[in-house]
Amino acid sequence: MDRLDAMSLFVATVEAGSLSAVARHAGVPLATVSRKLSELERHLKTRLLNRSTRRLTLTDAGRSYLAACRRILDEVGEAERAAAGEYLSPTGELVITAPVVFGRLHVLPVVTDFLAAYPEVDIRLTLSDRITQLIEEHIDLAVRIGELPDSAMVAARVGQIRRIVCASPAYLAKHGTPFEPRDLSGHNCITFEGLASPATWSFGTGKSETVVPVRSRLQLNTAEAAIDAAIAGLGLTRVLSYQADAAVRAGALHVVLEPFEPPPWPVNLLHAGQGLLPVKLRAFLDFAAPRLKERLARSL
Repeated sequence: MDRLDAMSLFVATVEAGSLSAVARHAGVPLATVSRKLSELERHLKTRLLNRSTRRLTLTDAGRSYLAACRRILDEVGEAERAAAGEYLSPTGELVITAPVVFGRLHVLPVVTDFLAAYPEVDIRLTLSDRITQLIEEHIDLAVRIGELPDSAMVAARVGQIRRIVCASPAYLAKHGTPFEPRDLSGHNCITFEGLASPATWSFGTGKSETVVPVRSRLQLNTAEAAIDAAIAGLGLTRVLSYQADAAVRAGALHVVLEPFEPPPWPVNLLHAGQGLLPVKLRAFLDFAAPRLKERLARSL
């Protein structure tokens, strides 16, 4: 039995959540996956997984073994990258994740410039608003917007993002401009679930924080749709500044209640802090950080 192969199969099974999913991904019969896991359990003389028709669950021994497998496989991968020269010159693949709209508007242009400058590096860029787990999902770098929880990750701040309220000039001309948060009670609002409650919006911070009720005439699940509805004159919407930047610069939207905005959210480049940093990742950090800072400094 190849122990590293068995460890990799065990980790993949846990992450996939089923034997059939691993078999499909690996292109091998389901019986082969089941047999190899059974061989591993016989070798260890303990059960790692509780199998049922609906799901797999880890035993206590399985949880401990999973953590050890991930650590060992990461160390083997690091040794292979070192032998292949990834710690000597920028080469290999970088896996990066970023929020969908921010990634398209700001990260993708930086990535394309980086690839032109570093022909030996390839990048897999995933745009998703889901909070990913860097180590578990084998991600080299994540772009995060918002306050970060305490962790062993290393963060490099590249700017900040405002939370703005805006509306079309036509709407403001017809319904008037709100000058204080309490003025929102007389306005139509457009909300989207990714940023604010459909019932209340908060302004200020700390002791000066104000929470006001809003009438959400339209609830949406994307900022782009909320911005389109605001441009159409339906009402006021609250979005992140980069999401509405183009519309504001074009005059399609006007920002209101600026003195009452809550504190801006930081934008960070996040990566694991353990071990020697691969040269490809260091090269990207050195390349991307100043360019993202410059782009964000020019934004709203």
